[in-house]
Amino acid sequence: MTHPRTMFAKIWEAHEILRHPSGPSLLYIDRDMIHEGSFHAFADLKRRGLKPRRPGQVFGIADHYVPTTGRSAAEAASPAIARMIDTFDENMDWGGVRHFSLSSRQQGIVHVVAPEQGITLPGLTIVCSDSHTSTQGALGAIAFGIGQSENAHVLATQTLWQTRPKTMRVTVDGALGQGVSAKDVMLALIAQIGAGGAGGHAIEFAGSVVRNLSIEGRLTLCNMSIEAAARLGMVAPDETTFTYIRGRHYAPSEQEWDSALDQWRRLPTDEGAVFDREVTLDGAAIAPMVTWGTSPEDALPITGRVPDPASFASADKRAAAARALDYMGLTPGTALEGLAIDKVFIGSCTNARIEDLRAAAAVLKGRKAVVPAIIVPGSTPVRDQAEAEGIAQVFRDAGFDWRQSGCSMCAAMNGDVVGPGERCASTSNRNFVGRQGPGARTHLVSPAMAAAAAISGKLTDVRRI
Repeated sequence: MTHPRTMFAKIWEAHEILRHPSGPSLLYIDRDMIHEGSFHAFADLKRRGLKPRRPGQVFGIADHYVPTTGRSAAEAASPAIARMIDTFDENMDWGGVRHFSLSSRQQGIVHVVAPEQGITLPGLTIVCSDSHTSTQGALGAIAFGIGQSENAHVLATQTLWQTRPKTMRVTVDGALGQGVSAKDVMLALIAQIGAGGAGGHAIEFAGSVVRNLSIEGRLTLCNMSIEAAARLGMVAPDETTFTYIRGRHYAPSEQEWDSALDQWRRLPTDEGAVFDREVTLDGAAIAPMVTWGTSPEDALPITGRVPDPASFASADKRAAAARALDYMGLTPGTALEGLAIDKVFIGSCTNARIEDLRAAAAVLKGRKAVVPAIIVPGSTPVRDQAEAEGIAQVFRDAGFDWRQSGCSMCAAMNGDVVGPGERCASTSNRNFVGRQGPGARTHLVSPAMAAAAAISGKLTDVRRI
């Protein structure tokens, strides 16, 4: 009789080729997604006289450095960046890898494009040289970020040595209130367990709140699992998943569909399976969240106040909070609601899908931004859909700068930056020192909260709007 297994165990064990006596497993990798930073891996292959072993399972997408004001490398922030984009295209052609260049109508952020195109499927192992590869786990896959030396190994062998992580189940039950989104759920979770709270674990998200989320909401959960130091995040595939996948470009054909569905239905965690750790949240108790410091764990409800460093239990936490407040230019006791901001950014692999844009547009309709604000769709198809639905015009009418797809101000690698000392309400996933530019002060929020900040010029409880 077989023991009950977690979804993670089922997928891991199905891909485990062998296990080294010291512990690590050699895994077969189904998908390797690469972006323009991959030139290191390709240089390694060329030096060794190797080529991609299975180029049909590799997908290249330029996103981190691409300009958002135009669609050519010539419009990049610098000649060096333009050369990096051109080199990416050259490497894709050399390796026989299908890729989405700037001129492609499918181009976008890799973690938006992959599920959107049906590249991401339940039960797969997926890697990419970007930590937020965990996003893909929302469809029931094992997906994680790797370095460029590991990327070269995958390109050459379609395998990778990995140490098996522990498992954690995060159960969110109840119902989310008005104005509360998946982004708020993740900020609440990270505030509860800490930025290192899931270290060494693969998270499976479960519970009624998760089951009721759209795929886009689930993608946000898994995307930010990395901000709790998890190795990856996952959500069990269900009817919502299957409906989302069916008919997408790289999804199973109609002739293959029933067979694929039969396999996918076996993936969810068996009743009675044991996780190494269990965490629970009450969805009804979660409010719209905002970060006040320089870590995603520095998050509070918008109704909260900046904490006093002296209130933290450990000396390390007290010191970290004091440094964060100094960098952020905040004083203890300051109300978060009403804090003036200088800029708004809506975009990133966390919150730049069509559902995110709809949420922002619902707040902005008939209103005007009073601070500079840019909105960067997660892909060209998302941009096209926003145009077709009239959402893009809402952004233009509100005074937003409506850009082309790319990572943009999330990583500040392509010329889209927050100025020194400027305070930005951002839908991205990281608020580290200098993340959005030298001296930039980032407050992580949901798309609706970012829109509310744009029209008020300050952090605002979107429930009031």
